[in-house]
Amino acid sequence: MPATSIQGLEPVVRDRMDDSLIDVPRGLAGVVAAETALGDVRGLEGFYHYRQYSAVELATRKPFEDVWRLMIDGELPTPEQAADFSGTARAARVLPQPVLTELPAIAAATAHADSLAGLRVALALACAAYGFAPLYDQDQQQRRKAAITVGAITPVLLAALHRIRAGGKIIGPRDDLDHAANYYWMLTGREPEQCQWHAINAYLISTIDHGFNASTFTSRVIASTGADLGSCVLGGLGSLSGPLHGGAPSRALDTLDAIGTEDRIDGWVRDSVNSGRRMMGFGHAIYRTEDPRSAMLKEIARGFGGPRVDFAIKVEESVIAILDELKPGRALRTNVEFYAGVVMELCDIPRQMFTPTFATGRVIGWTAHILEQTADSKIIRPSSRYIGPPPPQPFD
Repeated sequence: MPATSIQGLEPVVRDRMDDSLIDVPRGLAGVVAAETALGDVRGLEGFYHYRQYSAVELATRKPFEDVWRLMIDGELPTPEQAADFSGTARAARVLPQPVLTELPAIAAATAHADSLAGLRVALALACAAYGFAPLYDQDQQQRRKAAITVGAITPVLLAALHRIRAGGKIIGPRDDLDHAANYYWMLTGREPEQCQWHAINAYLISTIDHGFNASTFTSRVIASTGADLGSCVLGGLGSLSGPLHGGAPSRALDTLDAIGTEDRIDGWVRDSVNSGRRMMGFGHAIYRTEDPRSAMLKEIARGFGGPRVDFAIKVEESVIAILDELKPGRALRTNVEFYAGVVMELCDIPRQMFTPTFATGRVIGWTAHILEQTADSKIIRPSSRYIGPPPPQPFD
């Protein structure tokens, strides 16, 4: 019987008694998989929001903890609520002793793996040490506590693993520093200057959530099974480790390094486009105009100033002009990764920590989505279309 078709796709005739199957575009592009109250991305407008607020305005005007609470609890806090939430989050930064003991071994074992491998191992150990139970067996308050715990310990684990690999000593969290400042302190051993704090705080907020991207969808799929919250986040981390998702900020800087000087921009870009090489930091699956995160980070970079920023802006302008010439109608513009790399470099964050820093913000969005998904008892279980040789076939 014929399967149902959507979005202009021709129905596929199946040799099975099932007329409920629907063929969808590759990559699920344009398919609504769930409803969410957490936010949305409006690609044609170049706008995205967290709940009812502009994400960019939140990033430039609010501390990270306020937006964290907005995503978890559904509203911006009053001053009293903000103090209470910050206190809860800071108290959750303490790592279990078994995890601290094993961090050197984890750092050594994952030294040559992807930048999130150590976090995946350490976080799995931490969640086991905390005794995280399946979400299916927990009430909402238990789930919320687990979500805050994972959001609080993620930057602690990342900074500790980095310092061990660099041959330094672990720097523990400080109760007198907020989330962004504390991350910088644990990573570098220095308190951030005001411009650095503003840049890191804004970047972390801007990366909390961005629609049903691959890692967020992965986290929700796992949550739909009723698994523990740590397992859901670990799935998101695995997805984020891919260079087509969260691994591009350092690669965008690699592009600036490869070009080197202004006189090489035109030739380098034309050669890259004509040879089919992907321009890291340009183009986005959703936006058909300038990525609002890129625009925000560009202004933050301008605030720092200097030759690196001037060169990045020149490269951006030249690349856009060349892409418009060679790929008319594509409207390829800078995405968040291009200026994210520049800003993090200006803040003295090591290049190998760019994707982990992205994860520090995005983990908050994952946990919010996980909490939301647990309200739906339906497991996410799509079908597939078999295209192999017809079975059954004989074998020896």
